[in-house]
Amino acid sequence: MAQTLEQRRGNAKFARDQEARMGKSGSQIKKREKAAQKATISPFWLVLLAFVVFGGLFFEVLARWWGQ
Repeated sequence: MAQTLEQRRGNAKFARDQEARMGKSGSQIKKREKAAQKATISPFWLVLLAFVVFGGLFFEVLARWWGQ
């Protein structure tokens, strides 16, 4: 079975990463991995999600308190 384009790209990226690691110590590799990590969700979406969850909760509590 032939590789798909996505598989070929993934294999090429893996090969480049492995090639870049050759001849380097473990501490050098770990430093590179730590620097490459980034957030999985942008701050904008995080704030929007918090507003939807906590804003809805706030308005629900306000409506129940105001209605009594």
